[in-house]
Amino acid sequence: MRVLGIETSCDETGIALYDTDKGLLADALYSQIAVHSEYGGVVPELASRDHVRKTLPLIEEVLNKAGLAKTDLDAIAYTSGPGLIGALMVGAAVGRSMAYALGIPAVGVHHMEGHLLAPMLEDNPPAFPFVALLVSGGHTQLVKVEGIGRYELLGESLDDAAGEAFDKAAKMMDLDYPGGPHIARIAERGTKGRFTFPRPMTDRPGLDFSFSGLKTFTLNTVTEHAEANGLPSDQTCADIALAFQEAVVATLVIKCRRALKQTGYKRLVIAGGVSANKSLREQLEAQLAKINASVFYARKEFCTDNGAMIAYAGAQRLLAGETADLAINVTPRWPMDSLKPIPNQNAAKHHE
Repeated sequence: MRVLGIETSCDETGIALYDTDKGLLADALYSQIAVHSEYGGVVPELASRDHVRKTLPLIEEVLNKAGLAKTDLDAIAYTSGPGLIGALMVGAAVGRSMAYALGIPAVGVHHMEGHLLAPMLEDNPPAFPFVALLVSGGHTQLVKVEGIGRYELLGESLDDAAGEAFDKAAKMMDLDYPGGPHIARIAERGTKGRFTFPRPMTDRPGLDFSFSGLKTFTLNTVTEHAEANGLPSDQTCADIALAFQEAVVATLVIKCRRALKQTGYKRLVIAGGVSANKSLREQLEAQLAKINASVFYARKEFCTDNGAMIAYAGAQRLLAGETADLAINVTPRWPMDSLKPIPNQNAAKHHE
């Protein structure tokens, strides 16, 4: 089955073609970072307009890469939530309309299920069951995963997501959007130990997160060390970035170890944009090795929003007999534990 995946939940247009026998055939991604960077965050109306401009050309690009025509498609999967409603509507309208015109089935995919299953596209995919850390600009969640659609929320952020905290901390130091890569970049030249930031909610039981207090602590530190131009020196900003990143990473690692202990599982999947953070990957690998546990993640280009994860997740739903009706429906807020479980967990092949 050849499945076209369409991702338009936020500020990236992702298109991919996945074959359940041959694996990923082609993919393409357009990022709107340049559009939104001057505003310091995503402007929903601008995001929707750019998806309108880019979705169809990217579909043509992916089909050309794969050497296929629209009539060679067997099904279409599109992100139907959660996300920005206008952006979601673009992908859903294009996907559902194409499927109708071609006489093939379509299915709406949960954006976070796509992220959760993205590591299945790698050569060494995780086996069920496992604990998943979904960590991005919009979500920070720990999920117990027994199979596709068999999810139990273990903990989540009570305020800012980790990725959002990175963005806001970066803005305090006049760094560009999105903040995560810029924080990581300048943290590499930071002075270790100059600042020590709190590890929020790690001194109490439970698996929930909170990053608003860490954000406030960062702002106070930036303000305290500001110079005449209103900002700390470049070196002080690097030191603050390092301390901030260490605090976020340590918090995530502590909670992941706690979740593995609570479930008794030995496999952790990290997914979402923040999962590309080098320090987070290194610390998780080092700390989980101490408890004989393994960590899995997607390649970096599939950590952020992309069409490949939607095509793969959609393929699993389609193989289980799920399809969307003719109505174009999107769900901006959609709890992942409300998804239907797939009875047969023999997922499609995950070749390159």
